[in-house]
Amino acid sequence: MGEPEHLHLTYNDVHKNIERTAARIAAEFKPDLFIAIGGGFFPARVMRTFLKDSITKRNIPIYAIGLSLYEELPGTTAEQIGSQVIRTQWLGPESGKTLLGRRVLIVDEVDDSRKTLHYAVSELQADVERELAKLPEAERDAARTKFAVFVVHNKLKPKLGSLPDDVPYYAGENTEDLWLDYPWEASNIDEHDALAAEEKASGKHADTVKSA
Repeated sequence: MGEPEHLHLTYNDVHKNIERTAARIAAEFKPDLFIAIGGGFFPARVMRTFLKDSITKRNIPIYAIGLSLYEELPGTTAEQIGSQVIRTQWLGPESGKTLLGRRVLIVDEVDDSRKTLHYAVSELQADVERELAKLPEAERDAARTKFAVFVVHNKLKPKLGSLPDDVPYYAGENTEDLWLDYPWEASNIDEHDALAAEEKASGKHADTVKSA
């Protein structure tokens, strides 16, 4: 099996992608909290530039969780890499952060197999249900949390995970099944941008990235 084909994205690419999608999310979902997964940290911060809390008009808080599917971590086996989602950071009770009654936009950079998103949504929903169970039954409906998902890029490929029908899904752009190189992963940003420029000049970027 050969080296996967790469596509390099610049900071400007990602910024404009998020700007285009933010207006739709503001009109349809109106989040009041972001939860960033790993590579979603930078996109979540850019999203906050274009989205404010619809009630308070203030900046939307960003919480962070860490999930790893492909990264080799201490204690993981070769069988786990690529097949099992591993928590590296979570919003536990000790954090003092509750999701009850919030409109939460979960942000990640790419939807590849959908395993990570499936895990994040299902586990966060389970946490919320445990919190709701501690409330009097009459108070639970008002305290329910609504979730939505935003990814910068969605790969057009069969998915191994799924999302609930009542969780809105937003993708900035659709791409073919390529290895996406993001600028925040680059150790040499000038080389990264030069490769991105070459790909755009060749027409590769326009051929493989389409608005969602």
